[in-house]
Amino acid sequence: MTETSPHDAGAIWRGIREELRATLPPSAYEHWLEPLKAVGAQGGRLYVAGPERAREWFRRRYAVAANEALRRRAPGFTEIAFTDGSLEIAGPARAGSPDAEPSAGPGGIPRGLETLDFDRFVIGSGNRFAHSASLAVAESPGESYNPLFLYGAPGLGKTHLLVSIANYLRRQRPDLSVVYTTAERFTTEFVTAVRVKGERSAAFKERYRGVGCLLIDDVQFLEGKPSTEDEFFHTFNELYSQGSQIVLSSDRPPEAMERLSSRLRDRFAWGLTVELQDPDLPTRITLLRRLAVEHAIPVPDADVLRQIAQAAPENLRRLEGALTRVTAFASMIGETPSAELVRRALGATDSPTSQSQQPSAEEELERIQLAVCDVLHLSPADMRSARRQPNLVRGRQLAMYVARNQTDLSLAQIARGFDRDHSTVLSSIRRVEKDLEPGGDVHRALERIHERLHIESPAS
Repeated sequence: MTETSPHDAGAIWRGIREELRATLPPSAYEHWLEPLKAVGAQGGRLYVAGPERAREWFRRRYAVAANEALRRRAPGFTEIAFTDGSLEIAGPARAGSPDAEPSAGPGGIPRGLETLDFDRFVIGSGNRFAHSASLAVAESPGESYNPLFLYGAPGLGKTHLLVSIANYLRRQRPDLSVVYTTAERFTTEFVTAVRVKGERSAAFKERYRGVGCLLIDDVQFLEGKPSTEDEFFHTFNELYSQGSQIVLSSDRPPEAMERLSSRLRDRFAWGLTVELQDPDLPTRITLLRRLAVEHAIPVPDADVLRQIAQAAPENLRRLEGALTRVTAFASMIGETPSAELVRRALGATDSPTSQSQQPSAEEELERIQLAVCDVLHLSPADMRSARRQPNLVRGRQLAMYVARNQTDLSLAQIARGFDRDHSTVLSSIRRVEKDLEPGGDVHRALERIHERLHIESPAS
């Protein structure tokens, strides 16, 4: 495919945004989608730039739907890729080479992550085992745990650990070839290599099958791509047979990847599988203190950190976002960050009176479940039951989707409200996103659920 100008890329991207707009509340569209802009296209990819938080939000929730829209609107394109805005279209990059990802540095590590290491990783009760296993792999690649499979919700440190392993090996084992990549990038390079064939196909295989350590982030993106799965299956076998270290990360465990081939799921579970869990309060406070130091933000009162940590309990990205909001608010009004200022900036407080006015996680979930039951004519007991009738499964999926998109509840909290695990929640959310088409049954059901919850309809 020939190179596409930024103007043409912008027209394609605007069409995709408008298509997705029908599934989002106006506030979500303005906050997360509007800041993303197309900057060009090359090699089957449409490159989109924007703030990191907006890119990550979009990637997590709408990447599948957006890629499908792209392929419908622009035949010949394969996927949307994200960049920090530094992309310069300068002719096709060699497939399978480190330069194939414009925002990646040596070894495929994304720009801005090169400094991540084990010393900067904040250890807590939810990630201690994952940290220990990652360090053991870095110290003895191919010997301790192979493969090492890390899973957990976004923002809990999986990428940090993978990059830490890569950087450790680059320093301590310069003789060992190390490649870090994502499943998305692996897929795109493979598709390009297959289309072009010849030298590029050979270069692709050489890049991934001749390394001493391969680290792949977000392997859940291999689901539903049988040709790429097959290629990675053979890559995995080749690396494993020659004793190369394999490290993988995902948002859920291997057994929860229902659309992945069983032979690949089995291999993912051959070594050690470790879950990263939500950080507890002491860990969140330590993370905030580290972020404040790194960004030269004065935090005079320990209570300020505690207030922010209580307001954003889920992951590092939300903690960083809350800290940014507090410091920006303090700068605008000319005050020093304080516990009272945190309450004003985030609407957060730990006073007994305020806490009693806020609905608990159980109350929020129950309200959503009742709304879904009302719309779909189910009973509240169906939400927690083990019954698998299609209408009951769909009801649970919709309730989980609404809870994830309209509340601050963590995956673990949502899962507990349905007597399920967090992998089931993730699978349910993805199912709703896949079936969410403007005017479709799922979209209309969500509109009625939002009406009963007094939430602005995503179609309005």
